[in-house]
Amino acid sequence: MTHREQAQPLAARIWLWVLGAALALAGLFFLIGGGKLISLGGSWYFLLAGLGLLLSGVQLVRRRVSGAWFYLGTFGSTVLWALAEVGLDYWSLISRLLALTFAAVVVLASMPLLRKAGEPGKASSSKAPFAAAAVMLVAGLAAFVSMFQIHPEVQAQSAVARKPVDAASEQKDWSHYGNSSNNDRFAALDQINVDNVNQLQVAWTFHTGDVPKSTGAGAEDQTTPLQVGDKVFVCTPSNNVIALDADTGKQLWRHDTNSHVGGVWERCRGLAYFDADAALAQPSVPGSTPVQAVSLPAGATCKRRILMNTIDARLFAINADNGELCGEFGDHGVVDLKQGIGNVSNPAFYTLTSAPTVAGTTVVVGGRVADNVQVDMPGGVIRGFDVMTGAQRWAFDSGSATPNEVLKPGQTYTRSSANVWAGTTYDPSSNTVYLPMGSASVDLYGATRSAADLKYGASILALDAATGKEKWVYQTVHNDLWDFDLPMAPTLIDFPQQGGKTTPALVVGTKAGQIFVLDRHSGKPLTKVEDIAVKPGHIPGEKYAPTQPLSVGMPQIGTKTLTEADMWGATPVDQLICRIKFKSMRYEGLFTAPGTDVSLSFPGSLGGMNWGGLSADPGNNLIFVNDMRLGLWVQMMPQQKKDKLSDGGEAPNTGMGQVPLGGTPYAVIKDRFMSPLGIPCQKPPFGTLTAIDMKTQQVVWQVPVGTVQDQGPMGIKMRMPMPVGLPTLGGTLATQGGLVFFAGTQDYYLRAWDSATGKEIWKGRLPVGSQGGPMTYKSPRTGRQYVVISAGGARQSPDRGDYVIAYALPDSGK
Repeated sequence: MTHREQAQPLAARIWLWVLGAALALAGLFFLIGGGKLISLGGSWYFLLAGLGLLLSGVQLVRRRVSGAWFYLGTFGSTVLWALAEVGLDYWSLISRLLALTFAAVVVLASMPLLRKAGEPGKASSSKAPFAAAAVMLVAGLAAFVSMFQIHPEVQAQSAVARKPVDAASEQKDWSHYGNSSNNDRFAALDQINVDNVNQLQVAWTFHTGDVPKSTGAGAEDQTTPLQVGDKVFVCTPSNNVIALDADTGKQLWRHDTNSHVGGVWERCRGLAYFDADAALAQPSVPGSTPVQAVSLPAGATCKRRILMNTIDARLFAINADNGELCGEFGDHGVVDLKQGIGNVSNPAFYTLTSAPTVAGTTVVVGGRVADNVQVDMPGGVIRGFDVMTGAQRWAFDSGSATPNEVLKPGQTYTRSSANVWAGTTYDPSSNTVYLPMGSASVDLYGATRSAADLKYGASILALDAATGKEKWVYQTVHNDLWDFDLPMAPTLIDFPQQGGKTTPALVVGTKAGQIFVLDRHSGKPLTKVEDIAVKPGHIPGEKYAPTQPLSVGMPQIGTKTLTEADMWGATPVDQLICRIKFKSMRYEGLFTAPGTDVSLSFPGSLGGMNWGGLSADPGNNLIFVNDMRLGLWVQMMPQQKKDKLSDGGEAPNTGMGQVPLGGTPYAVIKDRFMSPLGIPCQKPPFGTLTAIDMKTQQVVWQVPVGTVQDQGPMGIKMRMPMPVGLPTLGGTLATQGGLVFFAGTQDYYLRAWDSATGKEIWKGRLPVGSQGGPMTYKSPRTGRQYVVISAGGARQSPDRGDYVIAYALPDSGK
């Protein structure tokens, strides 16, 4: 050892040893992991980079300057590799380069120590290494700071006109779940607009007293309130209904049903409203069945009523004026929806979680059948009831060859048929109700499905609202084995065509990230749909469909076929692990059939799009779509005799263990495709908001939605508002003030975007997260516009609450 080496401070030698050891360990991990990845047919980068890091670490421990050059060579090669693999994609480059950039700063700043140790006979300057380190530090900090900026997936492509609201078209009430019968979540109000939304403040807050329990079983607040006149109506996860003063939030009345099904899937997404004194609209489309007239029985006073179906399968009619039950409806205000269903061994196996639909004078209800429990489950019958008396008018049994046949005494509807768990939509112009169909039980195994199951599963079904007779059916997935059912009530639009003409249409999103535009009268697609060939799986007896429909004439949201290059991680380490996981699974694109091996489903059964639905701006022919991008790995395995059936909750769909598929030879495990840090393995964003121009069927803009402020790796809140875009769940609200409101993120905010540009222009901090749908109204008493949101907790957060919050402009800002 030379005199100069002996003279080097002990701290410097220890530092170089620690730095070298860290890089050597990282290199060793890359070598081993990279070798595994190559054996799976993956990239050679990690093995080669691991070799460079290992050599760098060894030489740094030896205090040789070559250790720094090995690292810098590896870093430079990484930059070239990253650009070649992902181009200028922001989040992909961050994952590959940010950590290594900061490591380069440390290595460069350490080079003077290495020169003295490795070349003791030369006096070298530290200026050049420190200057280079400073440049790299600035670059790294700039990249880090930019992680707090929104990076749109698609920049705004065209201008959107702002049209002032005129008195004739101004919204009077929010009297349907999706505002109007169009279910478009569009408000013709502009007192709150792009120019003044930044002045919004809390006008009032109400506590419902019903806090959903964060158990992972699906007890959540997901409601969109109604407003009629000077009252706002809300429902709670326990199906308690409350009327509030529209200007003050003061409770006017309350009706508690306290519905429970053992803490599983407890939620109320919305209510329906009917006024017997309102003019009854008759259909205008030729050949449509007239809407049946109704009248109150003598002495009855319940003219204005709230309709609610509950999680424990009851249908309530409540006087909107005073909260009392409407005695002439059903049995003293209640209809038992379990009649004709047959055996329900667990009340959580048959629940109603979406708002009923008043279709003319018929209340239409479906019913959620629990996923992946067993083959013998309650059926998915759809029923229509007289809005005044509660008498059943019709039933549509989707599992029967004669779906409208009236049950004889002792008979039940077909078991385990395709069900309608989401909301439905009514078209008054043709007296038609449109129903998004789910799949027959069990969701991932179709060998036991009947011809009727194969016809109606994962389809849009159009029924005559007066008679329940089928008008048409259009299927979006053939023999659905992915739980890609229809999760939302369709939105009715006038679809623009050449020459200024329009066609009455419906638009609906799917869990598979597809958007279908159908002619309301015929059910035929108005945009191009291709039948693509798909590979079958290997489950014996399965009725694999040889092709699947793909809606190529509309944008497909978050459904790109993943490649190894799409794998992501907060660091290159967890990116490597995600790459190994990805290459270890069978993956054949969107319709990768589940089997006894491990396969990847992307987007998984959570979506794509989900129950929140779409919103629309009819004046500008825009629709707004929020989505989630969270893949699931799936494996079916032989079922064991002692396996315990699912309790009907959310666990089988969200990655909480193996469950048997009762009545089949198999059990299934579904789990989220995540890195070791609990971050989705594919690159961000993991959830977006998209505007689509229906004239061109092109994306106008697309932005990530939500930050990791209230989320983070391993459930630890990061407290840093990085807008990576997290999975979204809930509905949007579009207004004529040029705004799109949304709260269904994993952080605790209600936000507003400029509908023309996709720029986030306001956000209000919520006490907990929200999965409710924002709604808005103008008070008939004060003329003040309010935006209302319920906040009971975000999906992946343990924080829960019971808030209903109204925002408005200051009085001087009206």
